[in-house]
Amino acid sequence: MSLTVAIILSSSIYNLLFVPSLAAAQPTSEASALLKWKASLDKQSQSLLSSWTGSNPCHDNWTGIGCSNRAAAAESVVTSIRIQNLNLSGTLSDLDTWSLRNFESLDLSFNSLYGHIPSKIGNMSGLKYLDLSHNYFSGVIPSEIGMLRSLDKLHLTNNSLTGHIPNSIGNITNLTEVLLSGNGLIGFIPNSIGNLRKLVRVDLSRNKLTRPIPPEIGTMSSLKIQYLDLSSNYLTGAIPSSIGNLTNLYFLYLYSNQLSGSIPPELVGATDLIDFEIGYNLITGTIPITFRNFSRLETMSFRVNHMSGPIPDYVANYTNLKELNLGENQFSGLIPPELGKRTALVILNLCSNNLVGSIPQDMNLTEMEVFQIPFNKFSGHLPNTICDSGFLRHLSVHDNFFSGPVPKSFKNCSSLERVRLDGNQLTGNISEDFGIYPELVFIDLSNNSFYGEVSSNWGRCPNLTSLKISNNNLSGKISIELGGATRLVELHLSSNHLVGEIPKSFKRLSSLMNLYLDGNKLCGTIPSELGNLYSLEELNLAKNSLTGPINEYIGDFFKLRILNLSSNKFEGVIPIHIAKLEKLESLDLSENSLAGRLPSQLEDLKTLQTLNLSHNNLSGSIPSCFTQMISLTTVDVSFNQLEGPLPNMRAFEEAPMEALGHNKRLCGKNTGLECPIQAGNQGNKKKVSKVILIILPTLGSLFLLVFMSFIFFYLPKRNPNDANTTQVTQENPFTIWSYDGKMVYESIIEALGDFDSKHIVGVGGHGAVYKAELSMEVLAVKKIHQPEEGETQNLKSFENEIRALTEIRHLNIVKLYGFCVHSRHSFLVYEFLSGGSLRSVLNHMEQAVEFDWEKRVMAVKGIAKALSYMHHDCSQPIIHRDLSSNNIIFDSDWVAHISDFGTARLLKPDSSNWTSFAGTFGYAAPELAYTMEVNEKCDVYSFGVITLEIIMGKHPGDFLTSSQDFEGVSWTEIPDQRLPPPEEQTAEQVQSLVKIAFSCLHQSPHSRPLMRDIALGFSAAAKRITRGNASSFYRAT
Repeated sequence: MSLTVAIILSSSIYNLLFVPSLAAAQPTSEASALLKWKASLDKQSQSLLSSWTGSNPCHDNWTGIGCSNRAAAAESVVTSIRIQNLNLSGTLSDLDTWSLRNFESLDLSFNSLYGHIPSKIGNMSGLKYLDLSHNYFSGVIPSEIGMLRSLDKLHLTNNSLTGHIPNSIGNITNLTEVLLSGNGLIGFIPNSIGNLRKLVRVDLSRNKLTRPIPPEIGTMSSLKIQYLDLSSNYLTGAIPSSIGNLTNLYFLYLYSNQLSGSIPPELVGATDLIDFEIGYNLITGTIPITFRNFSRLETMSFRVNHMSGPIPDYVANYTNLKELNLGENQFSGLIPPELGKRTALVILNLCSNNLVGSIPQDMNLTEMEVFQIPFNKFSGHLPNTICDSGFLRHLSVHDNFFSGPVPKSFKNCSSLERVRLDGNQLTGNISEDFGIYPELVFIDLSNNSFYGEVSSNWGRCPNLTSLKISNNNLSGKISIELGGATRLVELHLSSNHLVGEIPKSFKRLSSLMNLYLDGNKLCGTIPSELGNLYSLEELNLAKNSLTGPINEYIGDFFKLRILNLSSNKFEGVIPIHIAKLEKLESLDLSENSLAGRLPSQLEDLKTLQTLNLSHNNLSGSIPSCFTQMISLTTVDVSFNQLEGPLPNMRAFEEAPMEALGHNKRLCGKNTGLECPIQAGNQGNKKKVSKVILIILPTLGSLFLLVFMSFIFFYLPKRNPNDANTTQVTQENPFTIWSYDGKMVYESIIEALGDFDSKHIVGVGGHGAVYKAELSMEVLAVKKIHQPEEGETQNLKSFENEIRALTEIRHLNIVKLYGFCVHSRHSFLVYEFLSGGSLRSVLNHMEQAVEFDWEKRVMAVKGIAKALSYMHHDCSQPIIHRDLSSNNIIFDSDWVAHISDFGTARLLKPDSSNWTSFAGTFGYAAPELAYTMEVNEKCDVYSFGVITLEIIMGKHPGDFLTSSQDFEGVSWTEIPDQRLPPPEEQTAEQVQSLVKIAFSCLHQSPHSRPLMRDIALGFSAAAKRITRGNASSFYRAT
């Protein structure tokens, strides 16, 4: 009896929830349901469905509608909707699923549909195929999807779905395909997936799934499943041995997770594996001996783990093997001598291991496209047949002990795109051993023993962007034909024996950013034609025999950051045109024969940090206006004929005596000579006083006349709309919370001596930063540029933004107390941090060494958490827009803080956020070169640059331009050489940070991760470390 009642109640509840009331209306026809949904779409989408007219979709040939006859002689009925790639925009909320309950197929993939997947999708009980992939659906996957018992294929790939995978998915026992990749799904993989015994293909990749892989996954079917992709999640624990039960499995992807433990030998049960990839995890141990039975394997990728032991000899028996990727592990021993004999490898990556010995000379290289074995201990000669395939694109053998000549086949290897032979002991005539490479983009032959001349062939490589041949034994002149490589971005020919003049043909290298010719025997003058290199950022011509004056065209290098002309034979005066280099950070003119006075115009170099003018014949005094070089931290003016007082600024006051010595009569701190007090000052003061007594009354009368004229002519005609702006300035010129505004304003002005430059501690993107020592506390005061004419009407919006910024409360964000908008001074007031900027720390040897790996890892984490807070946890997201190493500030405990919100803007969801460029070159996202639409992904790119800068110890400029896809780049190439290599857990974290940085530097903004994901990854790792699993750490995909 009770069972009958329960069935009746269940039926009633179901009818109430899902069956439309007959009292309300009869079920609508399929045509009416479809027309109603069409009407809910935007107008453009409705026009794309213009064929949807009438009342019979089958008879009227509606676009995307499929029909069939359910019985002989019966009229056709609608059974499917397949509308793909039409860019339809709208939601599914108005789709009458009950009227479409007999549909067998619903395919709306590759459109622009959004909103939630409605729970009423469960009404479409006849569905066998559901594809909503490649849209903008959000929210959770409704649990009602488990009611679709006839469903065969479920495709929801590449949307913005969140929440858990519903446990009810285990009810759809007819499923053969479950594709949920590219969403934001969280939680664990439900155990109920083990009920799906007909599955052939499972793809849950690129989500945020956590916890171990359920062992039930191995019970799905031993006869059916062929494709299993769980990559790019946060899965932990060991690889379940039950996966070995999937005997028909062809493709297994578990890479980019946090899996640990060793590879279970039971996986050999999946003997038909074709593609096996478990890279970017925390896997340990050796390759199981049972793996000798993988006869069909084509791809084996274990890159970036902690695996060890030798490479098994039986790998040579994989006759179908095309890709072997064991890079960045701890494998040791020799390359199996039989490897490659029975198969033609396409990709071989063994980088960053402990492998020794030589490369088997009889390896079959006839299909090789990528050959990467850097950072090992290989020796001997490179294989003679390495380029025989005609397909070789990437060759990286750098940082080994290879010797001997380059293989002869190399000269005609026209398929090459990227080559790194640097850091070996290779020899040979570089003029004869290398040919013309039409596809070559990057080549580095540095730090070898090549000889010969710089061949004209390099000028015939039309796609070459980077040519590095430093530290070899090259001789002769630089070929004028090199100017034909018009796409060159960086040219490094340092530390060779090159002679002659710098070719005038270099004027054609209009894309050149870095030119390093230092350490050669070049002579003559710097050709004026180089003035055409407007993209140049780094120019190093030091340690040559260049002569003549430094020409004034040097001021045309507007983007130049580093200029080194030291150790030459330049004479004449320092050209004032150098002052036009507004972005210059380092200037070295030492060890020349320069004479004359120091040009006062150099005060315009506001970003200059290092100045070396030593070992010249400069005379006169050092201009006092050099105090305007507000970024200057290091100077050397020794061995000149300078005299007089030092400028009153930190760079000179803190300079060591040896940087000031051997001059004529320099006086002041650290010179050993006190500056004399000028005689006659008292008499001068009396004379000045008399002049003031005469002039002041006259000026006073004149001022009064001007003031009365202003009152009479201007005030009556003033625009009444300006009243509010004036009131803001006059009533409370200093708006600062928890303070008496006027009192603090006056205290700051007094403490700074009316903004005397001696109080400057740094420079930001929009003004100088001063240290204000008040009676109770120390503040950082950033004096900002006065608004241009016509900008005062934005004062109120500016104030609102600043108020929002003052509400920020985060450990890693510099506290903004308030601001002042005044006719004389406009400034922002921050808490003062004593540790200095990231840039200054990295530029000082002692501080850089103290800034060890643990501190650097914590700094990156702190910056990530701050950005995550700004982007995702504020009432309205805040974009910084100008992140750089200049505005990452440390406190005394090495805690990193983001500062300088001079360009920050609130990211309003309903605004387009288009703006003028406001970033810092070298940190700004590449898309800002062609669009001014700012979003949080611009900050993500800057975060990637800063992360690499922290790890490398310098700005990664060369690295970014030469490694745009980062393919084949090992993390061991990155770390700052001033520090000892990181060890154990810290090394893992540094390695992970490099990977995160690479993902942030993706050229496509949509492919960059969210700062929330990065910060959450750090937090998850911290919790695991606290629980004792210190080896686990977040890895970005």
